[in-house]
Amino acid sequence: MAGHVVVVGAGLAGLSAALHLQGTGRNVTVLEKADAPGGRAGTVRVGGFTADSGPTVLTMPEYLDEAFGAVGERREDWLTLDRVDPAYRARFADGSRIAVHTDAEQMEDEVRNVCGATEAAGYRDLRRWLRKLYEVQREHFIGANFDSPFDLVRPELVKLASLGGFGRLEPQLRRFIKDERLIRLFSFQALYAGVPPQQALAAYAVIAYMDTIAGVYHPRGGMHAVPEALSKAAAKHGTQFRYGTTVTRLEWSGSRVIAVHAEDERIAADAVVLACELPDAYRLLGKYPRRPLRHRWSPSAVVLHAATNRTWDLGHHNILFGEAWRGTFDEIVHKGRLMSDPSLLVTHAQNGLHYVLAPCPNLETAPIDWPRIAPRYRDELVSTLEKRGLNGFGDAIQAEHLVTPHDWGNAAGTPFGLAHTFAQTGPFRPRNVVKGAENVALAGAGTTPGVGVPPVLISGRLAAQRINAMR
Repeated sequence: MAGHVVVVGAGLAGLSAALHLQGTGRNVTVLEKADAPGGRAGTVRVGGFTADSGPTVLTMPEYLDEAFGAVGERREDWLTLDRVDPAYRARFADGSRIAVHTDAEQMEDEVRNVCGATEAAGYRDLRRWLRKLYEVQREHFIGANFDSPFDLVRPELVKLASLGGFGRLEPQLRRFIKDERLIRLFSFQALYAGVPPQQALAAYAVIAYMDTIAGVYHPRGGMHAVPEALSKAAAKHGTQFRYGTTVTRLEWSGSRVIAVHAEDERIAADAVVLACELPDAYRLLGKYPRRPLRHRWSPSAVVLHAATNRTWDLGHHNILFGEAWRGTFDEIVHKGRLMSDPSLLVTHAQNGLHYVLAPCPNLETAPIDWPRIAPRYRDELVSTLEKRGLNGFGDAIQAEHLVTPHDWGNAAGTPFGLAHTFAQTGPFRPRNVVKGAENVALAGAGTTPGVGVPPVLISGRLAAQRINAMR
């Protein structure tokens, strides 16, 4: 059983792993190349503001509770979460709007008022289906380690199949709702998993469950308050943090790692968790699992952070849908083009500070010369916002910061990691253990269970379980 565990990476996955390991009596050292914890949940300066650079809301806070609870702490003592209601506000090209409430009665009334009584009844049935999907998947698919595809063969697999989980997402949604606006609201989340809604497995409707039923929260102080709180709780219980430390190589004895080297320093280790980008983990290991298909990466995103001297009628989370739908996904996923009629996510986290996200192709799908075209695309985004109701947005900008695929610094220039295609889902996703590395586990968006804040927190727990099971 491992005594001293070195965790490489202080993102949410690494912090979760550290807490779960510390809670089982391990001595843990976390090495992070940046000057602060957070990874993708970092910050950026926009004028006099500090803005979240990655995710802007939190779902499924019970996974945070697990991480804090691993060392006997309560999340409420470290972090204050405010519920976001409505979870989303959607604007459509025809001028209509739908507020997405997580409360069943409120949302049913909203659907009835905007889409009619038939759609409201369908929403009730859809809500039941989403809940059943999540309940079936929570422990046995989302929160489980897989060693082979045969691990899928369990009673829950039959239940998931009977619910239509292995069908396509959009056709399954149409069993319950027909209004195209609702179809968009309950399927656009598939893009977070890197797959167009028309091609995504219906099982990924669990993301819509997390967003539209379980509840959406915003931590006071922004999303970066989450890794700050996790790191402080871990430090309280003995985890050592070393920031500004870049890991250069692993030292081996046979098939075991015995030390981690960071520039001119050697840190002895009984076990290692690599909670860094998946290509970086494989490079450090010097081992690349054989796969019949090459890795397929999710689409990327352009993010415009803008501090303005005025505000508009916006909620915390807003989706501005264009008229086009199917074609937009085909453009960014298959054709490698920028959206000709973009749908945008606009977060208004505090007065005057806006976060505008536009999905776009990753650098493998389209090696766009972003340094050259970024200024022009920024102007196109501002123009689109003004056409969608944010009149005078460009003139109101006092300070801004633009992030393109060229700037993310992640594999294929995408912050969303590996796409959740069938060949990269469940037991077919890159495993969190690698053959030939007896005392190493992986954590993060590239491995089990996948992309998003809740899955990444789970990945840290699963990596800790792997380490605790090693001899």
